[in-house]
Parts: sequence; C-alpha cells; structure tokens
Amino acid sequence: MDVIGAGVKRIAIIGAGQSGLQLGLGLLRRGYDVTLISERSADEIQHGHVLSSQCMFDSALETERELGLNYWESQCPKVEGIGFSVPDGIGGRLIDWSARLDSFAQSVDQRIKIPRWMSEFQARGGDLKFKAAEIEDLERLTVSHDLVIVASGKGELSQLFERDDTRSPYSTPQRILALTYITNTELKKGFPAISFNLVPNVGEYFVFPALTINGPCEIMVFECIPGGQMDCWADVKTPSEHLARSKEILQLFVPWEAERCRDAELTDENGVLRGSFVPVVRRPVAMLPSGRPVLGMADAVVLNDPLTGQGSNNAARCADIYLQSIIERDTDEADPQWMLHTFERYWTGYARWAVEWTNLLLKPPSYVLKIFDCAGRINAVGTGLVNGFDDPRTLFPWFMDTAAAQEFIDREARAVADRIDRRDFRRALGQFATGVTVVTARALDGRKIGVTVNSFSSVSLNPPLILWSLSREAPSFNDFTHAPGFAINILESGQHHLSRQFSTPLPDKFAGVEHEESSDGIPLLKGVIAQLLCRKVKQYDGGDHVIFMGEVEQYTYSAGEPLVFHSGRYRIATRHPDLVE
Repeated sequence: MDVIGAGVKRIAIIGAGQSGLQLGLGLLRRGYDVTLISERSADEIQHGHVLSSQCMFDSALETERELGLNYWESQCPKVEGIGFSVPDGIGGRLIDWSARLDSFAQSVDQRIKIPRWMSEFQARGGDLKFKAAEIEDLERLTVSHDLVIVASGKGELSQLFERDDTRSPYSTPQRILALTYITNTELKKGFPAISFNLVPNVGEYFVFPALTINGPCEIMVFECIPGGQMDCWADVKTPSEHLARSKEILQLFVPWEAERCRDAELTDENGVLRGSFVPVVRRPVAMLPSGRPVLGMADAVVLNDPLTGQGSNNAARCADIYLQSIIERDTDEADPQWMLHTFERYWTGYARWAVEWTNLLLKPPSYVLKIFDCAGRINAVGTGLVNGFDDPRTLFPWFMDTAAAQEFIDREARAVADRIDRRDFRRALGQFATGVTVVTARALDGRKIGVTVNSFSSVSLNPPLILWSLSREAPSFNDFTHAPGFAINILESGQHHLSRQFSTPLPDKFAGVEHEESSDGIPLLKGVIAQLLCRKVKQYDGGDHVIFMGEVEQYTYSAGEPLVFHSGRYRIATRHPDLVE
C-alpha cells in the first residue's frame, strides 16, 4: 500500500455504480480513507431490476484488471466482434457483415458486479453507507472530507451540475430504451458478437451475450426513435408482455433475429427495463449553498445515449483518470480549479470522442451508411469501425467527416489491391514489445508540441544517435519536420495516462501536464524515467512515415519501471522468473 501525503486524504463518493465503486476501490488500494454512499443496499440491487445494458470493451476492462476487480472474466461469455445489418424491408438485408474486435468485450449484469464490489470495498476497509444522499449530506461531507465526488446521475444531486449547452446538442430524449434479458435462444453462426441492426427512421436493435444472476444470457436492446413504429411500449404492463412485445418487434423489423429468438424466455422477472433520458454534458464543479465545491463524475456530468454502448466504458475510464489525478494531487487541496482540470482531462482524453460519435449516430448524415456498406466489402474499414467501440478516438477524424471518410475508404481499398491488410499487419508488428515515449518539441511559431511514440530506437553510441518515426498523417507532422530539435521522454509504468493524452488529437496536449522547459524552450515532462535532449540531424522517407534521427546532447535517467506496450495493451515489465538472482 502506498503512503499518501498531507493533502487529499479523506474522500467521499456519492453513488455506488461502476464509476463510484471502481474509484473507491482504487483509492483504498492506494491507502486513502474512503466513504461511499449508496442509495440501495447490495441485497436490494441483487434482487432488483436490471440496471443497464452494459457491455465493456477491452480498454475499459483493463482498468478493472489493473485493480484486481475482473472476478468474472473466466465465466462471462466473450464478445469477440460486432456484426452490422440493415434490413431491406421485405425480410432480407441490404447490408450484412461482421468483423472481429482486436480483444474481446464482456458484459456482466450489474446485479452481480455491484454487490461483489461492495463486499470488496468493505473488505478493503472502506466505509459504506446506505442512504439517499441530499444536499445537507453533501454539506456535512465537505466539512469532514478533503474531497466530495458525486458519481450518481440520478435525482436532485445531478441537478446540482449546470448543463453545458456548448457540449449538449439535444434537449429532448433521442431514443426510447427497452432492455430484455433472455435465455434459450439459438446460437449464432460464426464467432460470438454484438449484432447491431439499424432500421432507418425507426430505430436500432442490438443483442449480445452476457452473464446474469442465473448464468449466461443475451441482452436485447431496443433503441426506439420517439414516435416511430418501434416506440410501442406504453401499453406493456408485465414482464411477460414485455417479452412478447420484444418478439413482435423482431418479427416486424429484423425477422432473422425473430427466428433465432422464437423460444426465448426471460432470465427472471426483473430482467426487463424501459425508459428514456436526454443525452447531456454538465459542468463538472458545483457549489453548495455554503460555497464549498463538489466534483461530478461519469453519468452525473456526462450522460450518453446507450446507442454506442459507451456508458460503462465511460464510467470505467472516468474512474481511472480521476484516480490518477487524485494521486498526483496528493499534497495539495482539491480546489475548484483542480476539479475542473480533472474533469477536462477525462473529457479531452476520452469522453468527448465517445459523446461526439454517439451524437452523430443519433442523427447520422448520409455518408455514414456508405461507411457501413464499405465496411462489409473492405476488411480494414470493418475492423477499424468495430474497434472504434473500444476506443472512439480512433474514429476521428475519418468517421466524422464526408471527405475524411472517403479518403480513409480509398486508402484501405488501395491496401486491399496491394493484398495486405494493414490492420492485421499492425497486429503482427504489435507482437514486438516496446517501451513508450512522448516526443516533445517547439514548433517554429512557439507552440509546444508532443506525440506518443513507440518507434523509438537507439542507433549509435559514438556519436550518440537515436531515431523515431512519425506518420505523415499526424496533425503535428509539419511541426516536427521543421523543428530543429526534440526531447524523448521515456514514460514510467504509471504514466499510461500521458501516453493516452499525447496520442489524442487535442488543441493543447500539455493542459494539466507537469513539465518544465530546456534552455532551448523544449518542453520536458516531469516524472519520466529517462529523458534525451536531441538535435535533429537527419530525416528520411519511410513510406507513410518519416524517420527522424537525432544526436543526443543531454540526457538524464532515474530508477523506475518502464511503461511497456505489447499487442495493443499497456504492460508492466517484470523480471523473468527463470532468471531471478
């Protein structure tokens, strides 16, 4: 257990969902004093209605693995890919294809997960209280704790946080949601996948394997356009009627799914859910009547429509980013400025991309259907699209703009003609484990620039030469080609958040990042395990990349474990057990 400093030590979290519990468990692991307040007890959750249609993709699951919370990984069905269909209106399909995820996704019923995590929270020394928190409770907690976080997106507490109109394009619900947890269905052909069906002007239906309270199941998700033909749930009163209506909708719009679900049964009487909400982004810092601040997180401040399955993924990513920010703030108080920075780190590092992508799909422009069509004919387009569910940042800019989408499709079509699957080739190259660096420099106009790089390599000791490469499509490409020098910042094992930040196309990648400057004005990241200040001596053509060679003029290093990247995941280096002295 780490020893924490004299600043933020006692933390209270309102809301015991994915984000609140994950953050609380992570903080306990670091030695913090954590109070968690839940409106419902573990028993009430376990025996209540299903809470969501959670499907978590690999990078979000990785945040659970890092905390030792992936208790169901071996028994939960794996989601190995995503299929996409558009019906033709006469029982067939205009579009029908599937592609594999680079790493599997999983869905664990929160009626299983939340009670187990609550038990672990208490076992690790956390203070778990059951009550419906009110403003008065927050006032008391801000007096007795160094930081209060609201992780519940429901009730009056969420209304503490002002709507951010600049980030919230919708003021009414865009879909009516209906969930049905079922068993006794026919197995799908091929690999287990999310089957996503888009019915133009009606809504969307997707279904995927999951683990519920009585074993493996499937979760049916109906996303109904308000007032449309699929929005037909108002007269449904009982769980059995809910299941019957689900089957009726399948028969009408996606008959191939109706055939497979002909004998489907509910997992349990509580395996149904209906509702709607407005997708919204709220300002993350709220002031209580006393003038003391509280910080919002996950659904309390970023509420996404379930259309792209990002809810639990957003929550896990938010918990991970908030945890790192709190650890870094260890010796200082959690003031409103720090709270705002912490949220913006989450927003710019992940949430923004998930929100903008989801909002686009709620009212998709015409070119989006063309992308889906091309994805069935060009493998790299399909795999690029489905893996965007794991990391929506990879869909930018190509998915979000007509011209960029066409350029992406054309490039991948040329790769098919050359008989090489670029994404598959990238996976092969990913088998070579590397360290992770952030290369920083000053652009000619004085801007600080930086990019995450794992192509770094040493070249020569005499003279001291190193090299790295950069894609010609990188936003900072022109800046680096004209910069006279750069710094190689080799990241420490706990700095994966910096790797993510500098690999994301942000207006200011240095926002909130601790750094200093060299005598030449090159930004130098703090906390790294090694740093090399280089004069650029040559740059070479390298196909779709340019190779930069630098001569090392100054360097520093310290003890520590490096951040490692292998097969699409961050890793930690350990000594080989057969070679331990």
